[in-house]
Amino acid sequence: MGKRIFRSTSVAPNNSAGLEGLSVRKIGGSIDLPLLLVMAVFLVFGLVMLFSASYDYSLQVYKDPMRMFNRQLLWMALGIVLALVISRVDYHRWRFLAVLAMAGTMALLVIVLFVNEVMLGSVRTILNGSVQPSELAKVVIVIYLSVWMDSKRQQLHDLQWGLIPLMVILGIVGGLIFLQPDISATLTVMILGGMLFFLGGGHRKQIIYLVIGALLVGMVVVQFSSTGRQRITDYVTGLKDPTQSSYHMLRSYEAVVKGGWFGVGIGQASTKLTGLPLAPTDSIFAVIVEELGLIGAIGTVTMYGLLIWRGLRIANRAPDMLGSLLAAGVTFWIGMDAIINMMVLVGLMPFAGNALPFISSGGSNLVTSLMAVGILMGVSRQMEPEAGKEEWRNFGASIDLRGRNRRRSISRLGGS
Repeated sequence: MGKRIFRSTSVAPNNSAGLEGLSVRKIGGSIDLPLLLVMAVFLVFGLVMLFSASYDYSLQVYKDPMRMFNRQLLWMALGIVLALVISRVDYHRWRFLAVLAMAGTMALLVIVLFVNEVMLGSVRTILNGSVQPSELAKVVIVIYLSVWMDSKRQQLHDLQWGLIPLMVILGIVGGLIFLQPDISATLTVMILGGMLFFLGGGHRKQIIYLVIGALLVGMVVVQFSSTGRQRITDYVTGLKDPTQSSYHMLRSYEAVVKGGWFGVGIGQASTKLTGLPLAPTDSIFAVIVEELGLIGAIGTVTMYGLLIWRGLRIANRAPDMLGSLLAAGVTFWIGMDAIINMMVLVGLMPFAGNALPFISSGGSNLVTSLMAVGILMGVSRQMEPEAGKEEWRNFGASIDLRGRNRRRSISRLGGS
């Protein structure tokens, strides 16, 4: 990466005086080149695999073999434009926009319930299935909580300023998503909230309470959700006897077995033609494994690993806590969605319905994922040569992204 010039006046992190410094902040750095290369490979690879997985499915459902591919191209173009715009904006401006973004997202989640567009047994979309606000909620919750924790980091160890407000925020957003119902998106939002609270320096006791509360809520959700109960039952049954797994999992296993080491070749998979559910969306990883084999699966996992590495590297070298939380938050989100999708299709997790980022068909997921990459690139433009500013020491103590100070890995904020 090239050298950059980074000059700014002293910026107070949490008050109005600090906002004045933002107006004179100069962004002269270059974006992270390895991240850019990884994304270029991802987008090209995603289009190739989507074309292969969607051609016959699109012909059968829409009477147009190119419809899903063409729509993906349009959404990709929009996402790239948004990513470029976001990458050029000083990420500190999210302090002004976070509340507005959260309010707009919650309004869209409410509108979804009133519009009542039923697709595949759920009410998740508006505008004839074109927009899925629960995907937008994932990136917005990262932005909002990063800004909130950055402004309240000295008070996170206080129950009334830390855990309780966090639970209220996550409860409202997660509740609106759960009503659709979208269990996987609800759990994603909850996990992201807990992860950011940990990274932000939340007190250990509060983190323990949060984990226990999340587990209890998860148990209640499973008990009162017929979909959740069925998925857990299918998963346990499949662990005991894989031949008794759900139809979806059996077809996924079939694709994996047919793929072998080197696959049957791009475009030559048969399970996508003979009943593999949702081949272009939730099950596209099974198509990848069948057509490219175990080698292709390893390559796909490696690409996500490189993306996570670059994201955490950017978080490590961010100039302040807000940048670190933003970079780490969107990295964990993309990585978590990818890991869950791939683990589900090889039987290591109950079915969740997560899309495979940058590869699965779906405009909302693709656009929001590219927006997240734009945030990463925006933070990378202001990376410090050496991380470790006093302003965000508590974040570095909470989880050692720097890997240099050899101190405790758990924050001591609440005990200080």
